[in-house]
Amino acid sequence: MTMSFDPDEIQGALRKAWSLSTASQWTADNPAAGQCNVTSLLIHELFGGDLLKTPLPAGDHFYNRIGGQRYDFTASQFDQPIAYVDLPTNRAEAELGATGDQLAELRAAFQRHRLQLP
Repeated sequence: MTMSFDPDEIQGALRKAWSLSTASQWTADNPAAGQCNVTSLLIHELFGGDLLKTPLPAGDHFYNRIGGQRYDFTASQFDQPIAYVDLPTNRAEAELGATGDQLAELRAAFQRHRLQLP
C-alpha cells in the first residue's frame, strides 16, 4: 500500500512515533533530537526521493528531497536554522547513525500513529 505524501500529516505522526527506542538522544522536550538518520531512512523507504545531508558541528544531519523539494522532518531539534548544503548521500551512510532495531521501531510506531490521524 502506497501512502500519500502529506508533509504535515507525516510530521504529526513522526512526532508521536519518536521515542528513546528510535534514538538515544530523544527527550520529551526535544523529541526530534537524534532522529535524523532513522527518520530520513524511513521517509526514503516509504516515499522514495533522495537522501541528503549537511555537515554540522555535531556530525552529519540527514533529511530528504522528494519531488525536488527538501523535507527536514527533524529540523525542530536545533535552536538555530540550518545552512543546508544538500549533499547527496545514500542509505548505507545514513544507516551508520541508526540501527535496524531503531528503524523497525520507528516504522511500526509511524504506521500506528499514521492510522490514528483523523
